[in-house]
Amino acid sequence: MDTSTGDTGDLGAEFERHRAHLNEVAYRILGTLTDAEDAVQEAYLRFTRARGNDLRDVRAWLTTVVARICLDELGSARARRESYVGPWLPEPLVGTTGDRVLSSPSPSPEDRVTLDESVSMAMLVLLESLSPAERAAFVLREVFGLSYQEVSAVVGRSEAACRQLVVRARGHVRRRAPRFTPDRRQHAHAVEAFVKACFHGSVEELICVLDPDVVLRSDGGGLVPGVARRPVTGAANVARLLLGVAARHAVTPRLSTVNGATGLVFEAGGTVVGVMGFTVAGNLITEIDFVVNPGKLRRVAHNW
Repeated sequence: MDTSTGDTGDLGAEFERHRAHLNEVAYRILGTLTDAEDAVQEAYLRFTRARGNDLRDVRAWLTTVVARICLDELGSARARRESYVGPWLPEPLVGTTGDRVLSSPSPSPEDRVTLDESVSMAMLVLLESLSPAERAAFVLREVFGLSYQEVSAVVGRSEAACRQLVVRARGHVRRRAPRFTPDRRQHAHAVEAFVKACFHGSVEELICVLDPDVVLRSDGGGLVPGVARRPVTGAANVARLLLGVAARHAVTPRLSTVNGATGLVFEAGGTVVGVMGFTVAGNLITEIDFVVNPGKLRRVAHNW
């Protein structure tokens, strides 16, 4: 694309054709929608400043730019998260907000599964354990299929070094990747059974919905009293904790799409007070990610 003769309107229209893809890249690298959108906006500003250049592949150029911006931001974000109170969870993508970020078309069903898995709450938590360079290289190569030459341009290392980054990240993810079912109906059925068991207030019924080694992570950011500051493991422990919380707080759970799969949004007095994402395998819930940090729920409340 030769942008030398295009006006701002033409540039804006061209950029909008790639916005969904850029949001997908940025969110997977950063884990927060607010930071991802800031990175995409900065990419747009750089795109308008490059209008005198002959950009033969606008999508590739923009992907490289937004990934570089995200990599720079990830370093400072990592420092902030090290002092975070309790487990850090990604900002949840709920309902239509998630649709806008996850609307980029994929070339094949196999790639769609990869994209779905890579945006799940559990996978984003796992990606937090990678170094910034490993995370960027893994997302760009393994999720979006960029060449090592393109990855090298983002992380500022040789292609050989980038291959090593991806190998290390891939091995780490394979060893610790959450078990999950790509069947959305099975996933939804498990979440519905979870809601039913919680409604009945039965520990035994809830345990039957949970994997014996289920993990519950709760993110209150130190702002919500009574939130567990360490992950809770084991079906009995998780069931008793959740039913205890439900007994103390009058909230209304509603099914919604959370990070591409069925999850729950909790309301109290017309206010969104929590979002819960699930990982399901073999019809049992293996991981629960519960976001109650008000700062991560503002966008949910606005769009709900």
